Amino acid sequence: MSDHGILAVVSGFSGAGKGTLMKELLSRYDNYSLSISATTRQPREGEVHGREYFFVTEEKFLEMIDENKLIEYTRYVNHYYGTPSEYVLNQMKAGRDVILEIEIQGALNIKKRFPDALLLFVVPPSAAELKRRLMGRGTESPEVIEARLRRAVEEAEGVDQYDYLLINDDLDRCVEETHRLIQAQHSRVSNNKEFIRRIQDELNHI
Repeated sequence: MSDHGILAVVSGFSGAGKGTLMKELLSRYDNYSLSISATTRQPREGEVHGREYFFVTEEKFLEMIDENKLIEYTRYVNHYYGTPSEYVLNQMKAGRDVILEIEIQGALNIKKRFPDALLLFVVPPSAAELKRRLMGRGTESPEVIEARLRRAVEEAEGVDQYDYLLINDDLDRCVEETHRLIQAQHSRVSNNKEFIRRIQDELNHI
C-alpha cells in the first residue's frame, strides 16, 4: 500500500462540533496531523496563535496570497481564512494523514487541486441543536450567531458535493467513524497507482 499520507478535509456548520471532534481524534490516534489555518479574525478566549490558528493581519494575509503560500483561502463572515501549503505537503510526503478543518468554499477549492482528497461534512442532529450549541458558547454576540445561522443555510446547499456526512450526536461514535473513513482511503485504487504498476510489471515478467 502507498506510504503517502491522505488529505482529509473536514467542514461543517459553525457550532457542529468540528473542533471538538478533531481534538478527540488526534488524542486517540498518533498518525494524524491537523493543519493550522491562517485567519484575520481575532482569537476567542483560550485560543493560542500557532495552535488553533495563525492569527494574522489582513495585510499579512493578502501578502501570503500574493506570494502563493496558501493552498486555498476564502472570506467568511468578514474575515479571511486560508491553508498554508508548506506544512500540509511536507506532512503528507512523510506519510502522515493530514486533516484540514476549513470552510466549504475552501474545501471545494482543495478538491479541485487534489481530486483524491476526502471531503467530510459534520452536522448536528438538528437545526435546533445547532442554534443551542452556538448560543451555549457564550463567546459571540446575537448578531454574529444570527450571521452564522444564515451562513449555515447557504452552506447546506453545498453539502451534496462532499464524500461523507458525519452526524455529530455521539462524539465517541463520530470520532471512530471519521477514523475509519480516512483510513479506508489508503486502500483506494487511485492512491495505489505505483503499487498497481509494480504488480503489472511483475506479472508481465513471470
